[in-house]
Amino acid sequence: MTSFIHPTAIVSPNAKIGADCHIGAFCTIGDEVSLGEKVRLESHVVVDGKTSIGDETRVFPFVSIGLAPQDLKYKGEPTATEIGRRNHIREFVTIHRGTAGGGSLTKIGDDNLLMAQAHVAHDCQIGNEVIMANAATLAGHVEIADRANVGAYSGVHQFCRIGREAFVGGYSVVVKDALPFAISQGNHAKCYGLNRLGMKRRGYSKETIEKLHHAYHLLLSSKLNTTQAVERMKEEITDCAEVDYLVEFIESSKRGVVK
Repeated sequence: MTSFIHPTAIVSPNAKIGADCHIGAFCTIGDEVSLGEKVRLESHVVVDGKTSIGDETRVFPFVSIGLAPQDLKYKGEPTATEIGRRNHIREFVTIHRGTAGGGSLTKIGDDNLLMAQAHVAHDCQIGNEVIMANAATLAGHVEIADRANVGAYSGVHQFCRIGREAFVGGYSVVVKDALPFAISQGNHAKCYGLNRLGMKRRGYSKETIEKLHHAYHLLLSSKLNTTQAVERMKEEITDCAEVDYLVEFIESSKRGVVK
């Protein structure tokens, strides 16, 4: 099907526009932009730089994607922004392209919801089915794993990681890695244990939930330090991929984890 381009939109002749796209009023599309099929830019959207947006992604008014990062070290080197399929990117969201020092790529996966005024800085890596609530802010080089939730007006420090299915409460300041499957909240954020309700809603078995609950008891409620707690997890909890992931997440942390 033929794409619709509003007569007030400015679209570079070098841009690649997929089938059945909608480019609304006053949008601006740069030379190196590539849109997949059925991408919908509502109006007043700016997409620039070497940027790709996957099929069926919907971008709401006044969003800026792929512009130069807010990094004084950036000197115009060629870097990129990559956004996957079926994302919903709401009003006033900003997503900046990568830097040479950070891997040269800002990447967002599939089926994510970025609510109004959220910010994704340079070189961030976001997985699939992530929710960033209103005005949630990521500094550079942040990694968010699949199905995590970052609450409204929260800020995540550069180089931090948010684990798989982590829940970061609103108005939090995250300066260490937020643990997977858990609730972290506050300024600075503290971990309040396993998100049992979220695990039930997502269909995890009772056995898996109990094993993770035991792991978090060792980590947060016992008198063990982190290293000792991890060793006890390895000894006492077997045949649980989620606990194995938790252990790997802690052991691979460079900034330390939220406790």
